[in-house]
Amino acid sequence: MKNILKVLLITLFSISSLFALQKDEIKTVMTKKIDDSISIIKKQNLTTKEKGQEIVKIIDEVFDFRKMALLSLGRDAWVSATTEQKKRYLKAFEINLKNSYIDKLGLYTDQKVKVIDLESTFTQRSNTERIQLVTELIGQSESYKVNYLFYENKTRGWVIWDINLAGTSVITTTRKQYAGLLKQKSLEEMISEIEAKNKING
Repeated sequence: MKNILKVLLITLFSISSLFALQKDEIKTVMTKKIDDSISIIKKQNLTTKEKGQEIVKIIDEVFDFRKMALLSLGRDAWVSATTEQKKRYLKAFEINLKNSYIDKLGLYTDQKVKVIDLESTFTQRSNTERIQLVTELIGQSESYKVNYLFYENKTRGWVIWDINLAGTSVITTTRKQYAGLLKQKSLEEMISEIEAKNKING
């Protein structure tokens, strides 16, 4: 189960678009890009790092790393951060997430990904629409749902702000991890720790 959940990260960064992603394009674009990503993973002439770098190049326009970083850190910590700390944290968060993905490419063992459905819900409180693309990671012995959560960015179209892996939110998991660290360390120390980890894995 643990390794399978790690493998799920392989598909998180497989979707991209050269234009602002529209609502009616999400399912088609996601399906194609997931397939393209898996094709890259299967290439025998590339190292794991090269595969990761090739896929990472196509992710920036569909993932809202800034929003993911803010939600992971929490409002109180963000408000208390200096301008320089905010800048460093946003950069460190994105690099760390991408490095984590590249590191886990080696766990891929011919799993298949099936795009199931596109679900839409409205949040009455903010009068905004949220879209969830439901997919399934199919392994030899077990299968798990992988849901991509989208919101509409005013300038970038529909972008991913969270991923639900077998019932577990990436944002919620990261937020709990950071909250635990901030009980033991200052924000400056936590940012420096993430930066140091990125340097080692870079």
